[in-house]
Amino acid sequence: MRLLLDTCTFIWLSIDPQQIPHNTYATILDGDSEVLLSPAVAWEIAIKTNRHGTSALQIAGTPEQFVAEAISAYRLTVLPIAMNHALKVASFEQHHRDPFDRMLIAQALVEDIPIAAPDPAFAPYGVKLLWS
Repeated sequence: MRLLLDTCTFIWLSIDPQQIPHNTYATILDGDSEVLLSPAVAWEIAIKTNRHGTSALQIAGTPEQFVAEAISAYRLTVLPIAMNHALKVASFEQHHRDPFDRMLIAQALVEDIPIAAPDPAFAPYGVKLLWS
């Protein structure tokens, strides 16, 4: 199974896996699953942990260290943002205004893969959610 992680899921996987439902967590850890991480997640983490302003997110180390360690620890595959992913967003209605989540939704739709995300605002886009 291919599975894309949203930012909350990625952060919880790294620092508080009990927040992830059992079946979703088991799928992430399943050696047969290809678990994908978008650069949009790293971008959101970098912005929310900005050391030069108010920090909305506290992580151990730098964003570079945090993301690299989790990619290695969980054998994640980076899903690059392609042009067709970026352009897919143009077809979206404004159900969800978060640009990071909109990119993740676009990637999941274009690649036809589920996304591990707790956010119910993803559902109106018709993306497959894995959160149980």
